[in-house]
Amino acid sequence: MVFAVYDGMRLLDLTGPLDALSFANEMHQTGGPAPYVLRVVSERGGLVSSSCGLAVATEPLSAVDDSTIDTLIVAGGAAAFRPTSNQAAVDAWIQSHAALVGWISRRAAQVRRICSVCTGAFLLAAAVQLKGRSIATHWSSIQLLSTCFPDVIVKPDRLFVNDGPIWTSGGVTAGIDLALALVEDDLGSEFALQVARVMVVFANRPGGQSQFTVPLAAPLHRGHFAELHAWLRKNLAKDLRVEDLAARVSMSRRTFMRAYVAATGRTPGKTIEAMRLDAARMALEATNKPVKQVARETGFGDEERMRRVFQRQLGVSPADYRARFSLRARVRTSTRTKKFEARVS
Repeated sequence: MVFAVYDGMRLLDLTGPLDALSFANEMHQTGGPAPYVLRVVSERGGLVSSSCGLAVATEPLSAVDDSTIDTLIVAGGAAAFRPTSNQAAVDAWIQSHAALVGWISRRAAQVRRICSVCTGAFLLAAAVQLKGRSIATHWSSIQLLSTCFPDVIVKPDRLFVNDGPIWTSGGVTAGIDLALALVEDDLGSEFALQVARVMVVFANRPGGQSQFTVPLAAPLHRGHFAELHAWLRKNLAKDLRVEDLAARVSMSRRTFMRAYVAATGRTPGKTIEAMRLDAARMALEATNKPVKQVARETGFGDEERMRRVFQRQLGVSPADYRARFSLRARVRTSTRTKKFEARVS
């Protein structure tokens, strides 16, 4: 297993999957050699600085015997996360790592598996022919990756994707999900589950990346329908019909539908559902209101309808979402930690 890194790489993109594979080595008690030889390489070797400032010791690319590489994993970098990133910025970032990209490209056909973690997908796509392949990346970089590499199929809500020899993960900690999937591929699902238990993580994490995304990424506060959107946010509990929305902007129903889709890229119904989902998420995170009440106040009408939307859009139920992200859940965790610290101090 060879990890390819560079200055500015995201530390957890390396250490997350590296630790998962290291745990697999420690737990593989067959009397024979450990299943994985783990190596970390960079263009010149030596210390490589991560985005958080911590340096990692690496070997130079020239030190690796190509015939020994079974799986090549490319870590992500912080540069592709910047809000100002565009295709020109990505091209410049890739060009700054041209030697690494060339090295990956020359070895892609020789290795059994080639992988990327998070925004490492940009370097992977630059190095390897991925036309028609399905891949994953961090949710904030999905659109940018699609723009830079239009022939690639970017899966928006997957924690990891396996398409033939290509394995890619979503954002940051999803690299651990990817590593566990590699362990399962090599050593079986039962062993991968044991590794996950020791790491105190899900072997198959429920839901996808969307449960962690910033609500309503589309800039609905701007544009021709900004006032309508502001009104909608305040009236989500009402029975919102397309005819009534069209009347509010002085359009016929047909003209409104055509103009709205052209301006926003979605139907009014999809916008209303997204707004209701956002409102419900915030209520579940910040209040103690019963799920039934949240469903009613955000316009879903009943708990079952809200549950279906949560499952379809986020991959989890409202109750599960609250258990993970509510302020109460964080307080409970903090309280348990303090009690434990008091006992051992």
